[in-house]
Amino acid sequence: MSEKTCAACDYPLDENAIQVRVGGQTVEVCCEECAVKLREAYASATSAQQG
Repeated sequence: MSEKTCAACDYPLDENAIQVRVGGQTVEVCCEECAVKLREAYASATSAQQG
């Protein structure tokens, strides 16, 4: 069985993982800081594709 890791920083997740919806998918992160980073990275990537 593989261990789940944070979608933003690869830190091992525990029972305190936060679920975040990004681009229509739900991903898990280790903390609110990583959730913000992931949302910002997605927003930046999608705006770059449109421009």
